[in-house]
Amino acid sequence: MAEMGNYSFLILILVFGAVMYLLIIRPQRKREKKQQELRNSIDIGDEVTTIGGIIGRVVSIKEDTFILETAGDRSRLRFKRWAIQEVAKLSLEGEAEGADKDKKESTTSSGSGDKPSGTIE
Repeated sequence: MAEMGNYSFLILILVFGAVMYLLIIRPQRKREKKQQELRNSIDIGDEVTTIGGIIGRVVSIKEDTFILETAGDRSRLRFKRWAIQEVAKLSLEGEAEGADKDKKESTTSSGSGDKPSGTIE
């Protein structure tokens, strides 16, 4: 009888370990792998947000560091790759489509009347 209690305790511990692995450890490893791929995929010209909240464009990449140029005063800062939180890839096609969309919206919303569109009669 006492041996049966020991086996059930051992089975309970193994099941608990398996659940911990499936719910906590495995998803964490997936997130880490995805984050590492993101950090390794940066190219010159990409817009990057660091873990400190600094946003800028990548102007130079070395082995484990990159140089980020901020927008306002064009300051250049050097960061480690592990400091990357988010990357927005430079896409010339997306920018062209966005410009065309903005152009269409501005021509359709301008209206042909002499009164501003926001006035009420």
